[in-house]
Amino acid sequence: MFQERKKMSENVCPITPKAEFERQVQILKSIKNIAVVGMSPDPMRPSNEVGMYLLKMGYKIFPVHPSAREINGIKVFSSVSQVIDAEFRDTTESIDLVDLFVAGDRTGPIVEEAFRLGIRRVWFQPGAENPKIEKWAKDHGMEVVSHSCTMAILQRGSPV
Repeated sequence: MFQERKKMSENVCPITPKAEFERQVQILKSIKNIAVVGMSPDPMRPSNEVGMYLLKMGYKIFPVHPSAREINGIKVFSSVSQVIDAEFRDTTESIDLVDLFVAGDRTGPIVEEAFRLGIRRVWFQPGAENPKIEKWAKDHGMEVVSHSCTMAILQRGSPV
């Protein structure tokens, strides 16, 4: 199991070039509310590990999963819209970042939903990349990160 995780980490969390790393650090410094889309209830899955790490680092996370109801004692939402309706209806705050842990071919509707909700930052975790949707997001003024892991960036620089 350990060797499997080590191999996964080498493939899933690539080293980010310095200029891009600094941009990502600035993004992570400027946010606090993160929708973790595709966060798994399975503690052995990277999405669960990263989501819980973000929470430990002081971010407020909102897991989004189609069938889970609770992950590690945290309420789970079925969509980003549901997070906004339940948590941000009567406040000036909102989701600052949509952190994607779904297959790349499933990201389009999620990114479009985020855009409609006024969320302007999306992070395509390794495995969630979709060049067409990333381009669409950039063309619509969204800030996009791809080919990078939020947890790896935080561990590399601990910007928060």
